[in-house]
Amino acid sequence: MYSVQFGLKYGGKHERSSPKFSQEKKMEKSMKNFGAVTMAAALLGGICLFSTSAKADATAGEATYKSKCAMCHGADGKGKASMANSDLTAADVQKKSDADLSGTISNGKPPKMPAFKTLTPDQVKDVVAYVRSLKK
Repeated sequence: MYSVQFGLKYGGKHERSSPKFSQEKKMEKSMKNFGAVTMAAALLGGICLFSTSAKADATAGEATYKSKCAMCHGADGKGKASMANSDLTAADVQKKSDADLSGTISNGKPPKMPAFKTLTPDQVKDVVAYVRSLKK
């Protein structure tokens, strides 16, 4: 193999390539690489953005608790004897999973506790965080 002006000899045949053709190939390869890097960055950014769960906000949960829950469970979460409802500070309530507490808030506990379907998932998560802060 040896170089010929603007070409190479492969297996006895001359293949001509102009500098322009070579430049176009390099540009095409660069654009493909740039596209692949851009796509990878977009995917990674999307994964990072959507995989980070929103941290529950106990302060926001307190406001929701006071407006939706305190009338039955009391401001301190200990419940009201006249209603015979759950003491949210008790160990048996605190040991429940976040999913269980969220389900109870969203779906209620018939016949006494209504479902709070109007709360967003983030609001429910915030209320759960606030209930966790009430533990004895």
